[in-house]
Amino acid sequence: MGTDEILGLVTGILFGFLLQKGRVLRFDKQVGAMLLKDMTILKFMLSAIVVGMVGVALLSGAGVITLSHKPMNVGAILVGGALFGAGWAVMGFCPGTSVGALGEGRWHAIFAIAGMLAGAAIYAELYPVFKSTVLAWADLGKIGLPEVLGVSPWVVIAVFIPVVLALFRWFERKGL
Repeated sequence: MGTDEILGLVTGILFGFLLQKGRVLRFDKQVGAMLLKDMTILKFMLSAIVVGMVGVALLSGAGVITLSHKPMNVGAILVGGALFGAGWAVMGFCPGTSVGALGEGRWHAIFAIAGMLAGAAIYAELYPVFKSTVLAWADLGKIGLPEVLGVSPWVVIAVFIPVVLALFRWFERKGL
């Protein structure tokens, strides 16, 4: 096992540990998120996004990594987002929480994982069809928010963090 695999394994275990400690693997938290009555999962995701944004900007600025955006494809985002949301609503798990729940011994999560693997296999088989249909709808190219706005990623981060903190404060005042 190489260094990349070891780092991936350690990162995955750490992420699973944080998911479990953040209680986002719990069914009541999943349902509460879908009903907009419990923002634990949203707070967890926003925290991860902030840490990721800062980490990626630092690594990119230091030349450790080179950013390569995926194409901004509106059709793929709409269809993929709808499928993701439907799967989450039906199973009560997203990809990360399904594996975490299985790690906690909740065997029913295996159905969510099997569904994700089946969906990935179907996508791979139907890719030629998707390439000329869904993936061809409104392809805006390899863009990111800083490029669209014509600003440094740090400007986006500097605006995003206070918005997230204000949301957190509002959630806490509302008991969410």
